[in-house]
Amino acid sequence: MSPFSVVLIPFVGAILIALAGKRDRLRDGIGWATAIAFFLAVLGQLGPVLDGAGREQLLLEILPGLEIAFAVEPLGMIFALVASSLWLVATLYAQSYMKAGGYSHLGRFFASYAIALGAAAGVAFSANLLTMFIFYEVLSLSTYPLVAHSGTENARRGARVYLGYLLATSIGLFLVAIIWTWHAAGTLDFRPGGIIEGNIDPTWVPLLVALFMFGIGKAALMPVHRWLPSAMVAPAPVSALLHAVAVVKAGVFCVVKVAVFVFGTDFLVSTGSGIWVSWVAAFTIVAASLIALTLDDLKARLAYSTIAQLSYVVLGALVATPLAIAGATLQIVMHAFAKITLFFGAGAIQTAHDKKKISQLDGLGRAMPLTFGAFTIATLSIIGLPLFGGMWAKWYLLSGSIDAGQWVLVGALLTSSVLNIVYLLVIPARAFFLPSRDETAPAGIREAPWPMVAAMLITATCCVVLFFRPEPIFTLVEMLLPASEGFQ
Repeated sequence: MSPFSVVLIPFVGAILIALAGKRDRLRDGIGWATAIAFFLAVLGQLGPVLDGAGREQLLLEILPGLEIAFAVEPLGMIFALVASSLWLVATLYAQSYMKAGGYSHLGRFFASYAIALGAAAGVAFSANLLTMFIFYEVLSLSTYPLVAHSGTENARRGARVYLGYLLATSIGLFLVAIIWTWHAAGTLDFRPGGIIEGNIDPTWVPLLVALFMFGIGKAALMPVHRWLPSAMVAPAPVSALLHAVAVVKAGVFCVVKVAVFVFGTDFLVSTGSGIWVSWVAAFTIVAASLIALTLDDLKARLAYSTIAQLSYVVLGALVATPLAIAGATLQIVMHAFAKITLFFGAGAIQTAHDKKKISQLDGLGRAMPLTFGAFTIATLSIIGLPLFGGMWAKWYLLSGSIDAGQWVLVGALLTSSVLNIVYLLVIPARAFFLPSRDETAPAGIREAPWPMVAAMLITATCCVVLFFRPEPIFTLVEMLLPASEGFQ
């Protein structure tokens, strides 16, 4: 299939899901068929990429050299594989969660869900900045009704903040950076080695870096991060979509793509143009982790954890050494599987026991051993301990920062690991080992519906598998950075 045909699958599925409306079985069946077809179509792009011949497609030429075009290359392949595989698991979880929670307007919900994944695929397979920007904006607009789905005043207010931040940063900063790049370089195409070197006075490059990094608001770099905790009013499957599959991963993917294919890693390293933004990322990592420590609401704590973890990618992308780029790319994958598990767990706890606060979870692990077992595995992966996939991302980020002599960044990464233990591992520890404070605590095991539990166990298992068998991802990372041969 052509790249655009792959991108089109979720959009066609969204139309069919919306037409199915309230016919639950038909709507769910279309949802599954769309998710499976999308995953298989993305998987079908892998062979040509591994052979060094990823597909390219020109869809529309607006002006000479200004095109809507698609290209499948290793970095985009990694993001598309993450999004398409996790969409399968998210479909299993979301269909069960939304019905158990008694939500209405599910046709609209799952149609928007599908559009968001199609937009993420468009971002992944974009061949230039213009195509990326178009699908980036479609992703923002399609997730607004998901955030506001509950229909409460709180949900609508949170959705307005969400969309306001993302549109303001993308139009006010990201679009400006794109126009500047077009004026200076005469092209918006993604090219190995970048398109900036020799086309812009090096004095101005740090400003252009800032426009891109803060304009890509979905990366949640402080101070343009407030949209992310505001979006926590959404149902748990939406939080999982935002934090693991589509929105934030699209943001940090764009950051890496711009660093590698617009600026060029050699240019960033030689000029040091982006290192100051990596210091902002280091501040974001520590500050967001400290804020997470103070929060009792489970989803809010996970939201600030996500803000910190996303800045790992920004940090690695702008340090820009081969090891750091490898770590940033691996973080996109490893964090996705771990964080979606954590949000699945938060939704399962709310569904089964109607608890949202961490202080209410004491002793609950004995009633929900599978949920909190999966939660523990995902937590250990985010901390970066051996036997869990997150270790590889943190290892290469630390190695890349040491290689660049950026000891402040090394300190921020190590401090973050310690803080992760304090604000994340304490949650399952309280659930398993502290006595319950609730006089009406459940007797015996009472988990969430089995599809929700199954989804958590699948993603938690992947956190372990990605430690022992990371070779497929390593292969694509090596293709992204051929000069780094032997980085493993």
